[in-house]
This record gives sequence, C-alpha cells and structure tokens, in this order.
Amino acid sequence: MPTPPANEPHLHRRMAESFGVDAERYDRTRPRYPDALVARIVAAAPGPAGPAVLDVGCGTGIAARQLRAAGCAVLGVEPDGRMAELARRRGTEVDVAAFEEWDPAGRSFDAVVAGQAWHWIDPVAGAAKAARVLRPGGRLVAFWNVPEQPPAVAAAFADAYRRAVPDSPLDLRAGAGAARDGYRPLLAGAADGIRDSGAFGPPEEWSFAWETTYTRAAWLAVLPTQGTLTRLPPDEQAPVLAAVGAAIDALGGSFTVRYVTMAVTAERTAGPGACGQADAPRRTQG
Repeated sequence: MPTPPANEPHLHRRMAESFGVDAERYDRTRPRYPDALVARIVAAAPGPAGPAVLDVGCGTGIAARQLRAAGCAVLGVEPDGRMAELARRRGTEVDVAAFEEWDPAGRSFDAVVAGQAWHWIDPVAGAAKAARVLRPGGRLVAFWNVPEQPPAVAAAFADAYRRAVPDSPLDLRAGAGAARDGYRPLLAGAADGIRDSGAFGPPEEWSFAWETTYTRAAWLAVLPTQGTLTRLPPDEQAPVLAAVGAAIDALGGSFTVRYVTMAVTAERTAGPGACGQADAPRRTQG
C-alpha cells in the first residue's frame, strides 16, 4: 500500500472519508489481521468477563469481528456513516463520530485499538482520549497491515498512477522494504503521541509476519479500496488497473504478498505523568 500523504495524514481526512464510497467492496477485499495479533491483544488486556474493547476508526468492522470472535465485547467509533452502517449490519455496535470529538458517556475499556486508522487521528489528542477511556492497566494498540508487493506489480501501479494523477504528492516507491519504511513515520508519530500524553508506560512495537496469494481478479478488486484510488473516477482508475493487471499476467496470473502487521502499543498507567520516559519503542516479533 502506498505511503500516506505527507507527515501528518490526520490533516488529510478527505482521503480517509473516501473509503466508504464502496463499503461492501472494502469489507469483502481488505485483508484481515493475523490471529497472533488478536490473541496478543486479548492476553494483554484481560477484563473480568472478557476484554471490553473500543475499536477506533472501526470501518466496516473487520478487526471488530475478529476481536468479538476471540471473546471481546467491542464498541466501534467510526466517522463515516456508510462504513458504520455496514459494521452494524454485521454485528458490531458503532457510534458515528470522529474519535477526538466522540463522547464516551462514562464508558471505560480494557483496550483501545485502531486497525489501519490511527494515522487519520491527531496522535497527541488521540492518545489523550484513549487514556481518558482506558482503565488502569488497559492497553492502546494501533496497528497496520504493511504489504510488500512483487517489484513488477508495485512498479506497474506506480507508473500508471503517476500518469493518471501527475500532480500527486504520494511516494509510490517499489522495492523490498520500501513499504515498511513508508509506515515508519506513522509508528513514530503514534509513539510520540503516547509519550506526550504522560498517561502510558513506554511504547512498544509488535510485529507479525505473514503472507497471502492474490489472483489477478482478487488484487484488482482490492486496489479500488485504497486511498490512492478511492477518489478517482472510474475512467481514471481504469488505466491504472489495466497496467497492474498486465503486470500480474506477466507473473502467471497470481502472486504472493508478504505482509508485516506492525503495531505500536502501550499500557495505561495508574495516573497522568507516571511514565515520564522517552525511550524508543521496544520491538518484539509475533
């Protein structure tokens, strides 16, 4: 997935608000999260009757459904009513609001999570709001699925997208490691916001490696759900999809994407100012 625009993507919410243009496709095609991540969230945020989880930017409820299946009670907060409605139809309770403006109405949680969403939230205000609703010992976990496509597929997308949107500021570099490097500022921003809140222990990084194989049809179904394309009309999307399809055909009609699910997480301390540390996030592998 291409690098989000600029160093402060939460200031570019029009792109975030474009995902609901085809909520059904988004829910059907976007990758799920590794079971190991879900299990670690549940283990790290135990509640008396199973963890109570707030899913920030829950979208269509992809992560929420996985957490519910693992025994969590989940409330979603989602600014896009189209995405929220689909999440509700599939069993997740959702409040429609931007997280920074959302009213918790006295509710508290064992975990606050955000899948593919924390970069759309002001990292300082978001961490402070998460601290407000987390019980002491609760955990904030912001995570992203980071794909590394075959260079030929990534290069075809980048070239076709540049032709379709020549003024785009997006960095669409191909090559091993480029996707992870592109997400590094998001993790650093999340960790900085956690530290600035003064309400958490030192942030950690979790990572989980996995892979999946896409057919040509499956990958071309995913692409229109990405922020680079959601705001393009169909006639401008078409040449991008055609170029990527040709690259996949040259690979034999399918390809494997290696994913790393990267997370920044921290435990809510008993009171504000208790962490007082500015260490780099500790990194652990799943």
